[in-house]
Amino acid sequence: MEYLDYYKILGITKSASTEEVKKAYRKLARQYHPDINPNNADANKKFQQINEANEVLSDPEKRKKYDKYGKDWEHGEAYEQQQRQQSRNYGGGFSGDFEGSDFSDFFASMFGGGSRQRSKSKMRGQDVNASLQVNLSDAFKTHPQTFSIKGKNVRITIPAGIANGQVIKLNGYGNPGINGGASGDLYISFEIINNTPFNRVGNDLQYTQEIDLYTAVLGGDITLDTLHGKLKLKVKPETQNGTKTRVKGKGFPFYKSDTQYGDLYITYSVKLPVNLTDKQKELFIQLSKLS
Repeated sequence: MEYLDYYKILGITKSASTEEVKKAYRKLARQYHPDINPNNADANKKFQQINEANEVLSDPEKRKKYDKYGKDWEHGEAYEQQQRQQSRNYGGGFSGDFEGSDFSDFFASMFGGGSRQRSKSKMRGQDVNASLQVNLSDAFKTHPQTFSIKGKNVRITIPAGIANGQVIKLNGYGNPGINGGASGDLYISFEIINNTPFNRVGNDLQYTQEIDLYTAVLGGDITLDTLHGKLKLKVKPETQNGTKTRVKGKGFPFYKSDTQYGDLYITYSVKLPVNLTDKQKELFIQLSKLS
């Protein structure tokens, strides 16, 4: 298996803190995201490597095993179990500092080669954690998406209404088991990127709509572009700055639902006229005297 230096991929040192790992990941994930680099195979591969590096280095336990075992870190727990078993059976075991060594041949002999001492027991593969970025406009509807993790293409259907930080489990998509054991599971954590002018709060959407002074005073019709399409609204006469109105059923879909939606809350922001002519100023003066 090709060795990937996760520290080098994220552009950090081995002494980097967890916060520095997250900061480096976020910066590179934005730079190489498929939405920004469409049809760019190199950028897509880099994005996959960045996700893989973050998956390991952001998890203290996985990072510890990676630092100790290198590319064979995923078998570290199994190796340690085998080492303890051999120590019980034979009164001893392997010892020493193996960091920086190539364990591949050793692991192969332990778990699949010709060693008479290798374990015959089945061992379940480790679970895998991955993160997936989804635009808010895409999370508005159920849609399929394919991504690659550890060189393996995974096609999933992302349900409408998926939330930021929500985790979905895919059974059997984790690391393969040992000696015929079951594969681990894949846990996908979603990061929702807001590419819309709306603010999502649960299943509701919030939006600030600017209206001119004349519409605020006299009332009128406006058209708003929403995730549901164009929406015509009537502004009541004498609408005050900061007035809020609710449009039922025009918010975000409930999770796994394409028919049930939250509400849309609109806040009106009244824009005052500028560069008034002398005539306009005179009219406002007259209006102020009438008031």
